[in-house]
Amino acid sequence: MTPLRQRMTEDLQLRGYSKSTQTLYVTAVRQLCDHFSKSPGKITEDNLRDYFIYGKNVKKWSRSTSTVALCGIKFFYENTIKRPWPTLLFIRPGREKKLPVVLSRHKVHEILSNIRLLRYRVCLTTIYSCGLRLSEGTRLKVEDIDGDRGFISVQKSKGHMGNKDRNVPLPKKTLALLREQWKSHRNKVWIFPSVGHGGKNMPWATTPVSNSSVQVAFRKVLKTTGINKKATVHTLRHSWATHLLEAGINLRLIQAWLGHSTPATTSVYTHLTEKAKSKAKKSIDELMEDL
Repeated sequence: MTPLRQRMTEDLQLRGYSKSTQTLYVTAVRQLCDHFSKSPGKITEDNLRDYFIYGKNVKKWSRSTSTVALCGIKFFYENTIKRPWPTLLFIRPGREKKLPVVLSRHKVHEILSNIRLLRYRVCLTTIYSCGLRLSEGTRLKVEDIDGDRGFISVQKSKGHMGNKDRNVPLPKKTLALLREQWKSHRNKVWIFPSVGHGGKNMPWATTPVSNSSVQVAFRKVLKTTGINKKATVHTLRHSWATHLLEAGINLRLIQAWLGHSTPATTSVYTHLTEKAKSKAKKSIDELMEDL
């Protein structure tokens, strides 16, 4: 690791950024340097302009890719080497008006019931039934489960300062599954411990199951069930929020359980339910045309 990369990583750590964000931001700077075959100190402001125009017009970066590149590069130049440039102030990632993919309750149940291995079935069921992010599900600890009160305590969830704790309702059926999962290994810390070689390391594992292994399990079951939607593990969270709204749960409660800082972020799910209602009305009209 070069001294500048080390310093940037330390700067990110000092400001409380998560490990995943640290990796994304450092990678963004490395990709910039690789593009011009220059060290970061030799990158010019014209280089920056050309790089983001290239990303927009040639590479067709998505909004998320463009945002990560901008935030990572801006952090490096403004905080690590103290070189603020005007170009970084007016670059804005293009807006995307995409609604998240949502699965019906039937499809969610079909997916979950077809997962063979207990640890993945319980992990993905918990992610859906509690509206968790992938990393929140895989990193659940024994101490996070409050069975008496029926809540899961989600510690230090998403956000660059990593300090947004919240409680989410824990359905009784999910609690029973979590207890079954824990009894299969009895690890003192993790609900979903790292499997290790041959699955024999779980009782003593010091790290949780990897996000990637859960993602692989989800992709496999999508293929098995023949569901063609572009769904990911995060789709379960979107589906949970939409299903709660359709069941009449207050939007503010869903916002708090999701860990969203503003109602605007959560309100996207109202568009999904309205779309579903509109589609249902159209179907009813078609069915009753012959009356």
